[in-house]
Amino acid sequence: MSILLTHSYFLYEDDKEANIMKPYAPLGLLYISSYLEKRYLKNKVFDSTFSSPQNQLEYIKKNQPKIVAIYTNLMTKIKVIKLMKELRNNADYGLPTVILGGPDITFNIENYLHAGAHFLVIGEGEETMRELSTAILNNGNTNEINGLAYLKNERVVKTATREKIKDLSELPLPNRAAIDFKPYLDIWKKHHNKNSITVSTQRGCPYTCKWCSTAVYGQSYRRRPAKLVVEELQFIKNTYNPDAIWFVDDVFTVSHKWIQEFVDEIKQKQLKIPFECITRAERLNDTILQLLKEAGCFRIWIGAESGSQKIIDAMDRRVDIDKVKEVIQQTNKMGIETGTFIMLGYPGEDENDINQTIQYLKDANPTQYTITIAYPIKGTALYNEIESEIISDTTWEISTDREIDFKRTYSRKYYDYAVKRIINEVNQHREKQKGNHFVSFKLKGKSIVASIGMKLNR
Repeated sequence: MSILLTHSYFLYEDDKEANIMKPYAPLGLLYISSYLEKRYLKNKVFDSTFSSPQNQLEYIKKNQPKIVAIYTNLMTKIKVIKLMKELRNNADYGLPTVILGGPDITFNIENYLHAGAHFLVIGEGEETMRELSTAILNNGNTNEINGLAYLKNERVVKTATREKIKDLSELPLPNRAAIDFKPYLDIWKKHHNKNSITVSTQRGCPYTCKWCSTAVYGQSYRRRPAKLVVEELQFIKNTYNPDAIWFVDDVFTVSHKWIQEFVDEIKQKQLKIPFECITRAERLNDTILQLLKEAGCFRIWIGAESGSQKIIDAMDRRVDIDKVKEVIQQTNKMGIETGTFIMLGYPGEDENDINQTIQYLKDANPTQYTITIAYPIKGTALYNEIESEIISDTTWEISTDREIDFKRTYSRKYYDYAVKRIINEVNQHREKQKGNHFVSFKLKGKSIVASIGMKLNR
């Protein structure tokens, strides 16, 4: 084996996600795999989701790949570092070249290199991985490959920035055949009576929310042609026949022209797979909502993050909270489920802001909502603003940005209480208003997901 692509997310170790049981396949790795395959670089993907660190190492030991490329993010960082150290320090694994890519490495270059990575792929990984893999396998020169970081004489070397792929139609479909999708579909079906598969139609985000990381795709907007997206949906339906699609794009309706083209293609192929997506309130209107409904959209997540305009402005969200409420209500009336996101503990937030958030949830009445306590991701504007206010004492190799705490208006325990308070008050309001709704919530990562269900009156 020449090239092994893998990650270090293990579902059985994630108690909160295991409680929800809505895992998705590693789409980014599958894009890298297909891109390499298209350029005659054979590779294998070890999907760790339903596996274990022991099985992962046994697989590497058995197959002795020359290159091990590992996707890295906040959730998997600690496991990735452990895997790197094993591969670098134990000859039983063949001492492969270790390459890391993903959103967490861009602003932690020196740390990851000193932790054991031979190379870091900065930004979009497809073309950089192709050039780097070719050079390694042919004993070629890696010095002139754009988008890399590596150590030379213990000093960090960064090559020129890799230009982003402008025309996403050049990307082949993700190599879903490289992994077994059956466990994903089965576990969804078992726990939720339906299953779901992820699809990406765009890269980058043109907006400037201070807490959001744009480390990989940048602050841009590039999109695959609607025709190609619908062809992918047709392939997925024919191959896997999922009950739903989850579009992972940051703002699905950012281009109304694209949405019209997408719906036209859906109708032309007489293809209808229920789907959900994320967008912003100002990118929805009656026409777009009707188009989405016709195409099969059953749920739209509409970002707000707070019910306080003061906090929304501090986040640089550039949206009016009254507009968000109006659009959620409008979407509900169209018969499409709604979701919204709440972030507590943002710098400057006080009890009055939290009270406004509670009122926002009562007025908007989304079908589902998530509550997250703010944490600063390195490289974001939020991190830069609060860096001098960090109060947590963490060791980089055994902690993540999610554990960073900073001076807030109230203590961390207060926000844990605030989460429960919000859910309880919104729950009581809904029961009082309608008498036939209930609210249930589960932990997801460091978020709480609340959903509305109908009580059957017998």
